[in-house]
Amino acid sequence: MGILTLTTDMGHQDHYVAVVKGKILNDIPQANIIDISHNVPPFDILEASFLLKNVLDEFPAGTIHIIGVEPEPVIDFKDETKSAVPKIVIYKEQIFIGNDSGIFSLILEHHKPEAIYRITEYNKPQHLRFPTKSIFADVACRLLKGEKPEEIGEEIDYLRRAISIQPVIEENMIRGAVIYVDHYGNAITNITEKLFQDIGKGNPFILNFKSEDYVIDVISKSYNEVSSGEKLALFSSTGHLEIAINKGVESNGGSAVSLLGLRKDDIVSVRFQPKGSAKNINELF
Repeated sequence: MGILTLTTDMGHQDHYVAVVKGKILNDIPQANIIDISHNVPPFDILEASFLLKNVLDEFPAGTIHIIGVEPEPVIDFKDETKSAVPKIVIYKEQIFIGNDSGIFSLILEHHKPEAIYRITEYNKPQHLRFPTKSIFADVACRLLKGEKPEEIGEEIDYLRRAISIQPVIEENMIRGAVIYVDHYGNAITNITEKLFQDIGKGNPFILNFKSEDYVIDVISKSYNEVSSGEKLALFSSTGHLEIAINKGVESNGGSAVSLLGLRKDDIVSVRFQPKGSAKNINELF
C-alpha cells in the first residue's frame, strides 16, 4: 500500500487530526500514514511549503501528500485563475492534494509540475465544512484504490501564485530573514548555501542580527564546533543558513530564540568584504 502524508495547521489539542486519520483508515485499513507536521501556524502556507519542500526527496515516487493548511475554497467568479480551489498536483512523481491558496507555487518555486487537476466532484455544503477530511482525504483514498487523477478532476495548466519572502541582494551584502524556528529553537533563514557562496565568493564576512552586539564571522560545519551554550551559524540539512545555540534547549540555558531574541521575520544580514580591501574585520562595520 502506498504512503499518505499529512501536513496541517490543526495542532494536537483537538480531535481534527484523528478524524482525518480515522476517515482514511476506515476506507483503507492498511494505509501507511506519515505525519509531516500538524503544528503549522494557522493558515501559514509559507511555513507549510517550507516543511514539504524539505521532505520531498526522502519519499518514494507515488507518495500522496495531503495539505490541510488554509483548506477552504474561495471562488473568484470574475477570474477563475484567482480562485482558491481544491487541486491535485503531480510533481517529482509525487501527488499533492490541497486547496490552491498559492501553496503549490511555493512548493514548486520555479519548477514545472508534471500535471495539474482541478478537483470537480466535491461541491456540496458538507464538503466545505471540513475539506481536509471530506475532500482531500477522500480523494487520496480514491487514488490509493487505483483511480486516476483525470477520473477525479479536470486537467488544467495554471496554479495560483503566492509571493515568498526572498533575500535582498545589495553590494557585497545579503539581507535575509528568519523564515522558520524549529523544535530546538534554532532560527532558519531564507539565505541558502548556494546564494551565500555565489555572493560571498569565499570572502570574509560578518553575519549580523538583532543588533551589532550579535555577530558571527564563521560558518560552522556542525553544532559541536563551538562549546555548549555558544552561538553559531551553519548550513543545515535544508541547505539554509541557520543560527543556533549549541545544545541550547531551555533546560540547558536557552535556545537561539530565547537567548538571542530571534523570531520569524527578523532581519539577518551577511556583509562580505572583498579580500585585500580591508585591513581587519572591524572595517566591516
